[in-house]
Amino acid sequence: MAKEFKRYLVTSALPYANGPVHIGHLAGVYIPSDIYTRYLRRRGRDVLSICGSDEHGVAITIKARKEGVSPKEIIDRYHNLIKRSFERLGMSFDIYSRTSSPVHAQTASDFFRKLYAEGKFIEKTSEQYYDEEAQQFLADRYIVGTCPHCQNEKAYGDQCEKCGSTLSPDELIAPHSALSGSPLVKRETKHWYLPLDKYEGFLREWILEGHKEWRPNVYGQCKSWLDLGLQPRAVSRDLDWGIPVPVEGAEGKVLYVWFDAPIGYISATKELTPDWERYWKDSGTKMVHFIGKDNIVFHCIVFPSMLKAHGEYILPENVPANEFLNLEGDKISTSRNWAVWLHEYLDEFPGKEDVLRYVLCANAPESKDNDFTWKDFQARNNNELVAVLGNFVNRALVLTQKYYGGEVPACGSLTDYDRETLAELQAVKATLEQNIENYRFREALKEAMNVARIGNKYLADCEPWKLVKTDPERVKTILNIALQITANLSIVVEPFMPFTAAKLLAMLRLEPLDWERIGATDLVAAGHRIGTPELLFEKIEDDVIQAQLDKLAATKEANLAAESSQNIDPQKDSISFDDFQRMDIRVSTILAAEKVAKTKKLLKLTVDTGIDRREIVSGIAEHYTPEELVGRQVLVLVNLEPRTLKGIESRGMILMGEDAAGKLVLLEPAAPVNSGAVVG
Repeated sequence: MAKEFKRYLVTSALPYANGPVHIGHLAGVYIPSDIYTRYLRRRGRDVLSICGSDEHGVAITIKARKEGVSPKEIIDRYHNLIKRSFERLGMSFDIYSRTSSPVHAQTASDFFRKLYAEGKFIEKTSEQYYDEEAQQFLADRYIVGTCPHCQNEKAYGDQCEKCGSTLSPDELIAPHSALSGSPLVKRETKHWYLPLDKYEGFLREWILEGHKEWRPNVYGQCKSWLDLGLQPRAVSRDLDWGIPVPVEGAEGKVLYVWFDAPIGYISATKELTPDWERYWKDSGTKMVHFIGKDNIVFHCIVFPSMLKAHGEYILPENVPANEFLNLEGDKISTSRNWAVWLHEYLDEFPGKEDVLRYVLCANAPESKDNDFTWKDFQARNNNELVAVLGNFVNRALVLTQKYYGGEVPACGSLTDYDRETLAELQAVKATLEQNIENYRFREALKEAMNVARIGNKYLADCEPWKLVKTDPERVKTILNIALQITANLSIVVEPFMPFTAAKLLAMLRLEPLDWERIGATDLVAAGHRIGTPELLFEKIEDDVIQAQLDKLAATKEANLAAESSQNIDPQKDSISFDDFQRMDIRVSTILAAEKVAKTKKLLKLTVDTGIDRREIVSGIAEHYTPEELVGRQVLVLVNLEPRTLKGIESRGMILMGEDAAGKLVLLEPAAPVNSGAVVG
């Protein structure tokens, strides 16, 4: 039997305040969180929804250093942008706080002190990289070197962004400081660690035995971590941005962001209500963490271990983490600007907040990674919101205005078909609740939309526009039922599309209806006068979608150009003019080309250099076929010392360039030139 709870505490992963929120964040965390919270409120539950900006850590300092501003300027800018964007989208947090608040600093410090005083930490001294020029220990992201896997010379101390490998600073080849460019030395530094290995037994029993109902992706990742064996994890680091470690001898050290950020849920609740302990320390509270899959280990392994070590707090009942949402077939990336940013969407699609909420829920990555495409966005708006939900509501209200001047007609005797339709309507509630209670929000949304489909089919089958001439009394019953279905829609769509629910209530001239009334057939009284019908949704045209696709195409082009410029080799050592004069570069014409046997890359080219005909062996077979080359004019360094390759004497070198994708490209004159023309 399911446990009954007196109250609910819903937390949403704290967005990192070094950039705006994008659709991946919304689909992964915030839309599901808001649906669940709104549902609980509609059912009259005691619920708090908690969120805020995560404002500490090295990524903030990197952003600030790049822009030449203080970390405070960065967090203020993005905290305000994120908070306002959430408000505009209709997110119903009870508080949106921030980890730079005094309340949070005090709460996190007190939490650390209690664990420190009770001997819950391990104190260890280890050698870490130090920048002597900058006079500071370096976080992994400030250490740059060559990746041992792909030879990328700009890999970070925690990850190579070119090949995606997870790294440690010690794995880098020739590590150096990203701050000063200097080589690094190692120095001893002291830190405090939470011994996660001591909590393995508790975690195994609590998760693997006690929460088998968790989503497979969450349960599986937890099991994998536990089976590999947990290790102590540092709770402090050498950095000048964050909450100072509150013990003597810890100067220049702050709480690690992974330690202080989840405590932000507690401090935000403390800011919100003096009654905060009831939500955090009473077993009658059900706590649910909404997160993305990249946060599973922190919310299911690390934070529960912290809470267990503290001893006074409840543990989460569920952590319904979503997978990732991709964009047009490619991974969403903040650094590459490959995203649909919430604040830009709200500016470019005014009044379409619920369209985004609907599409992101309908396509939510609940069990596997999913893909957002602008064409699917358009199709769902036009074929579902406009053609199904909007169409039904508009017909029901417009016909009521047309036939009865907006006055709700009385319901007469019911036919068998009326009863079947109303039975379908009444069955929605249980299915809808079961899906939401089990965090199946996509299925829940389908069930809510099913109410509109029931209504559409009912009107299409009954055809009141035809019956009004022959059986006007029957039409009164049909439209009364259609209006009851419309009123039901205002209840069932509210957790998913709050702006749409408000429009429905305004057009029906009704106050918000109780959740328990779903399925009722007396929500709109006979004789009640409805308001003026308006379109709930409008079609999105092709040119609007094309503008968004063009925007992404421009981003992709800019990324390719940036990658190309980053991969350009540095200038070689200077040469004298006489050195240059000794190079004899001539326009030459390729007369014949063939592959060199038993090689993949080599072509044998016969060229007319104007001074002779000669053979050149060139490693371009993966970029050009022999047929593509015959007749082309190219630039040849003709006085290069000959080399024998695969038994062929190669006399000269074809000059080539490399494009952004790594393809070799011939350097050719812009117009035909006589073979032998000197370049210089």
